[in-house]
Amino acid sequence: MSINTMKPKKKKMATEDLIFTIFNTTIMVLFTIVTLYPILNTLAISFNEGSDAVRGGIHLLPRVFSLKSYKTVIKTEGIITGAKITVLRTVIGTLSSLIANALLSFILSRKRFLFKSGLSLFWIITMYANGGLIPTMVLFRSLNLIGTFWVYVIPGMVSAFNVMVMRTYMAGIPDSLEESAQLEGAGYMTVFLKIISPLCKPVYATIALFVAVYHWNSWFDAMLYNRTNTKYTTLQYELQKLLASVTAQGQGGGGGAASQTDATVATVIPITIRSAATILTMAPIIALYPFLQRYFVTGLTIGGVKE
Repeated sequence: MSINTMKPKKKKMATEDLIFTIFNTTIMVLFTIVTLYPILNTLAISFNEGSDAVRGGIHLLPRVFSLKSYKTVIKTEGIITGAKITVLRTVIGTLSSLIANALLSFILSRKRFLFKSGLSLFWIITMYANGGLIPTMVLFRSLNLIGTFWVYVIPGMVSAFNVMVMRTYMAGIPDSLEESAQLEGAGYMTVFLKIISPLCKPVYATIALFVAVYHWNSWFDAMLYNRTNTKYTTLQYELQKLLASVTAQGQGGGGGAASQTDATVATVIPITIRSAATILTMAPIIALYPFLQRYFVTGLTIGGVKE
């Protein structure tokens, strides 16, 4: 008997599938170009000589390479202090927020907790209504948070949105896991630490990235609560003052942030300073994202399902 050794013919792609593949690939390539070009263009301008950058025409590569803009930004008064405070508030704020939100979400996800519906509704209302800026300032002053480092951490420790996302994720974990652990004598804290938390790494990573980006990019709270206390200034607030100063200098106006800052940027070009400050702002978060990417999509997808 002869054995047929002929390879099976490959199934031809249907016309509709081919059209969809071409269309989808084209859209994704265009989307990638639209997304990356502004970042790469800003990077090229930041490394370009300021006087040459004014001429325009810089796209993906600097025409006259220079580190002067980065040196100007780094040497600006308050930048180093602001960077230290920003890193500190990002680390402490992210960890404390993750712990607080995870504990509250665990409590609300337990089916035997009597007040879970009422508390969930209460927190959802806070997502759409707040007391306003003046009452918030009065409250923070009465709590002695104004002029301290903890004004960055404590007010934003609990987020209703983050609690709802994490609660929904935890509610999707089978009850049999918790019941089996309790039969072995495990308490609620043991269940939370040894069973629930290891299974919640995707949603933890997603929330951690959200909170870290918020703390890293925040500057308005530094201006409101620690404007006169330079010891607790933040990197973003110092960059905002620098950008305001170079913009005023570029327009021929005055009223910069500080006399020393104005003197520092007197010999540089606003467009390269803005680009350098933008790159310094984005770089740490961009560097952090690849480490959390594998959890990010799963955390968003499962945590976003509503009961």
